[in-house]
Amino acid sequence: MKRFILARWQDFTRAFTGWTGVALAALLGAVLGVGVFTVFYSGSTEYLGDDPASCANCHAMNEQYEGWLKGSHHDVATCNSCHAPHNDIVYKYINKADNGFWHALKFTFQNYPENIKIRDHNREIVEAACIDCHGDYVDQAKNSSEHKGERMSCLRCHDGVGHKR
Repeated sequence: MKRFILARWQDFTRAFTGWTGVALAALLGAVLGVGVFTVFYSGSTEYLGDDPASCANCHAMNEQYEGWLKGSHHDVATCNSCHAPHNDIVYKYINKADNGFWHALKFTFQNYPENIKIRDHNREIVEAACIDCHGDYVDQAKNSSEHKGERMSCLRCHDGVGHKR
């Protein structure tokens, strides 16, 4: 195995000899440099954390952030508490990257809708977070005569919870 890896490494480094190698290395360096600059200049590294203020970096989330500051979950939950998966750290960051990519793309090209909609897989994440924190209440509601036999959606009745509008 060691010999195989060493052979592949030597094949790789042979590509970087002569003028072709210099040009290839310069191109690779430029692409990586622009990429790293873009990531840090855009502030996207802030989204790796759990600070709700980073979610309000873009103007479209100001209303939600202000609502969260006044809302019922301000003292007990952050944006990620409800909008990021809890059960799998890898899936959490994949979901954050997916949402971040689409938000950035839509804001960059200015085609983001005025009324922000939660996509289906994000709705499932939010509802799983509700059940994670409020499981006892959800069980009581499921067993009540009012909701007997129906598939319940927390967001059907509690769409504005966590952020007053």
